[in-house]
Order: sequence, then structure tokens, then C-alpha cells
Amino acid sequence: MFPGSEHVRDLDLHGAEDAEVWEYARINALAIVSKDEDFHQLSFLPGPPPKVVWVRLGNCTTSEIEHLLRRTQADLARFDADEAAAFLVVGE
Repeated sequence: MFPGSEHVRDLDLHGAEDAEVWEYARINALAIVSKDEDFHQLSFLPGPPPKVVWVRLGNCTTSEIEHLLRRTQADLARFDADEAAAFLVVGE
């Protein structure tokens, strides 16, 4: 459903500083999908790229996040296609 997706764990970036994840996403034309509010703030300071999808679900399982992303796939596709968009909130 989301071809080209990568996880920080698979990139040896798990536990990396937010700035390092941001830079990797910027260089590799990736969006950041995170529950971390820090990426929300970063999306307004330097701006895109990368784009940021902020998952607002509170305490939840990975399965619940997966369900949310699948349910909002059309919104995510529109967000990705909009060159001016920098930030999208999904969830609550």
C-alpha cells in the first residue's frame, strides 16, 4: 500500500537524533510518519522536504497505527501529491 516505505529500525537510525532522521528523509525524498511531536515542530521551522505525517492516537498498538494508515490512505496520497503541503495530522 505504501511502496518505498522504510523504517528507522531497518536503516540503523532507531534511537538517532531527530535531526539525523530528518536529514535522511530529506536527502532520500521520504516523508516522516511519527507520533513524535518534535517532528511536528520541525515541519514548521525548516519546512519541507521532508513532509511530516503526525499520528495522533495516544497509547496504541502497532496494529492500530497500521489500521489508521490504511484507512487514511487516500488522504495520505493527496498530501504526498500536494507540493505545498508540509504537515498532516491523522488520528484523533
